[in-house]
Amino acid sequence: MMNAKIYQDKVVLVTGSRRGVGKAIAEHFLLNGATVLGFARQEATIKHPQYHHFMVDVGDPDSVVRGFAALKKVTDSIQIVVNNAAVLTSQYSMIMPPAAAQAMVNVNLMGPFMVSREAAKLMRKRKWGRIINIGSMAASLEPIGDSMYAACKAGLSTLANVMAKEFASMNVTCNTLGINAIESDMLSQLPRDKIEEIISSLPIARFSVSDDILNVIDFYAAERSSSITAQTVFLGGVN
Repeated sequence: MMNAKIYQDKVVLVTGSRRGVGKAIAEHFLLNGATVLGFARQEATIKHPQYHHFMVDVGDPDSVVRGFAALKKVTDSIQIVVNNAAVLTSQYSMIMPPAAAQAMVNVNLMGPFMVSREAAKLMRKRKWGRIINIGSMAASLEPIGDSMYAACKAGLSTLANVMAKEFASMNVTCNTLGINAIESDMLSQLPRDKIEEIISSLPIARFSVSDDILNVIDFYAAERSSSITAQTVFLGGVN
């Protein structure tokens, strides 16, 4: 637990805030004083006086634009964005349904692009911002069956790196956190023995816990991290 005042004056947007990692991130910011805006396709699972929920499909650019129009009725500023929402279909390329592949592109790559650019327009007004993308070890390890997912997560780092250059003059940093494996609904879709085999091969051979993720997010989001941009930090010793 951090100082309850650490994010008191910050407005944070978290995508995929309804469950799993996104919910843990949103609750962490709330616990530490932030006002949190949540984007998810379904209704809220967080009840807190400083939490505002918007039903947005980040894989649909028009839905993202409508979501920002709605949130502007609540606040005229956003200081921190966490692009967490993601979908995963793990299948060999030759049998991957094109619709499933397209959904991963839409949510995992186009979604962060749209959310980041719309948020940056608000960050520009105050000349301060932090954009944090939730990536994956798949981008580096390139596991069989995850061709499109890995490609999207690799693209997410590149997206942050380019936006870091574009937004630098506005004092907005853009970084990526590559998580390995954490107990979640997404992880449950994958063969447990395969995941355990991958984790056992890492230098730090354990599943991540929420605090591993929150620790890096706090580092990226800190006032002192103004010169940290265009970086990807992987958990567990992935490189």
